[in-house]
Amino acid sequence: MLSNTEIGIDLGTANTLIYSKTKGIIFNEPSVVAIDTNTNKVVAVGSDAKEMIGKTPGNIVAIRPLKDGVIADFDITSQMLKQIMKVAGKKLGLSIRKPVVVVCTPSGSTTVERRAIEDAVKSFGAKQVHLIEEPVAAAIGADLPVDEPTANVVVDIGGGTTEVAIISFGGVVSCHSIRIGGDQLDEDIVQHIRKQYNLLIGERTAEQIKIEIGHALIKHERKTMDIRGRDLVSGLPKTVTIHSEEIQEAIRESLLHILEAIRATLEDCPPELSGDIVDQGVVLTGGGAMLNGIQDWLSQEIVVPVHLAQNPLESVAIGTGRSVHLISRLQKAIK
Repeated sequence: MLSNTEIGIDLGTANTLIYSKTKGIIFNEPSVVAIDTNTNKVVAVGSDAKEMIGKTPGNIVAIRPLKDGVIADFDITSQMLKQIMKVAGKKLGLSIRKPVVVVCTPSGSTTVERRAIEDAVKSFGAKQVHLIEEPVAAAIGADLPVDEPTANVVVDIGGGTTEVAIISFGGVVSCHSIRIGGDQLDEDIVQHIRKQYNLLIGERTAEQIKIEIGHALIKHERKTMDIRGRDLVSGLPKTVTIHSEEIQEAIRESLLHILEAIRATLEDCPPELSGDIVDQGVVLTGGGAMLNGIQDWLSQEIVVPVHLAQNPLESVAIGTGRSVHLISRLQKAIK
């Protein structure tokens, strides 16, 4: 039946993913909406809207309605979700009517922020909305045995937040959430280039730098890259060559905050579960888990094995979708 479609939504700061039990990931695009300010109509969502960031005429603005993993602009998020569900419905070959939806929320989000997510999802006609904590969804998506009495440590480095959680028996035993993620690393790079070279670059260029030559705090082979931006002195376009060691230095502080959150979570771990962590190690998920060298750096710093999830970018969405049948058990654990 169409009305009983079960879907999981990972409403991320950087990307929104939708998972269907029958088809797997049916939507995976940036959480960006382009709005025509004259009519308040949505012009584009996802990748098409991201292409427009920093390149649009005055009446069209490309907005990211989610900040730090939570909704910053409610109306635009609702409009974005409606558009996304239309696209997802086309891919499934049906109109998604009254679906049962599981959405993940950052574990550090407030009741008001959770309510906003629930209301935004209900606004496109969801029959039931269940919320699941992001680290639990990431652990399910990374194929960890979350409902067994063993410690599963997940570090989910997303666009807006980093969530570190120890999960056992389907519930969160210890958890730390910090509002530092991939976006903050991009911002660090923008500020560094501005200070060092008097050059203004956009967030898309910063993201490209991070992906290509960004590196965790570990020795590596030096790489260089040519970047273009606007010279703040002359106001003219300019090209400069940067290298990976300076970018490593630019993102140092944010990476150390992430490490601090991991250490704080492990310190809060009950002694009975500590032995499991030494054996099983820590699993990295989220886009930030793909930063060059982060696995080796973290395993050196916390002296336990660090594994990368099979699909770090999709783990949360897959886990959210799979958790539909686990939701009653998980909610008991949350309560």
